[in-house]
Amino acid sequence: MNDGFLDPLLATLGDRGDDLVESLAETGYMLGVSLTAAVVLGLPLGMAVYLTARGGIAHNRVVWTAGNLFINVVRSFPFLLLVVFLIPVTRAIYGTTFGTPAATFSLCVVAVAIYARLVEQILREISPGIPRVAQTLGATLPQTVLRFLLPEAVPGLVYALTSATISLLSYSTVLGVVGGGGVGDFALRYGYQEYDYPLMYFTILVILIAVLVIQSIGHRLSVRLDHR
Repeated sequence: MNDGFLDPLLATLGDRGDDLVESLAETGYMLGVSLTAAVVLGLPLGMAVYLTARGGIAHNRVVWTAGNLFINVVRSFPFLLLVVFLIPVTRAIYGTTFGTPAATFSLCVVAVAIYARLVEQILREISPGIPRVAQTLGATLPQTVLRFLLPEAVPGLVYALTSATISLLSYSTVLGVVGGGGVGDFALRYGYQEYDYPLMYFTILVILIAVLVIQSIGHRLSVRLDHR
């Protein structure tokens, strides 16, 4: 990296360092809240879609149709259009459509849908014999889920959450359009729009490093939890 690139970057970071740290904190907030929503709401939703599907151990056409429709509709929306579509709901909940908390709502909706589908796919990879064995042993539905299905699915669920995290990090970079802030908004506002390309490239590098770290941690944790 030559001085023509490094010197302007260091000078800019001296001026914009606090803004960069704030944008990273905003991105961390968006990811933390949306991943919590994914686990708390997306995991049960994906489990419900799996259990109530045709041939499932708790077949229920109404529940399956409603859950599957929600997942398909949300995942089919281009994210930026979904953000705009949810503006009335966001305003009703938060009283505003601007700011990091309000912008995070759309990310939470997407997080739930993405992780629910991944959960369903992971559970479908489990041998159909496992829930049948649980039923033969007289296990109730909660016991089948907690003692048979989830222990078998944990490594895949962790890896799926890793993939969801990376997708959500990508989605979060466009939330600056509705005043959500974040590292993507920082790169556009202070890098691209002010023609400070060294700062823009540096911010992109930070995002790439974050993705690689998340991927590495998720992969290692998934492998460690896989006792098969």
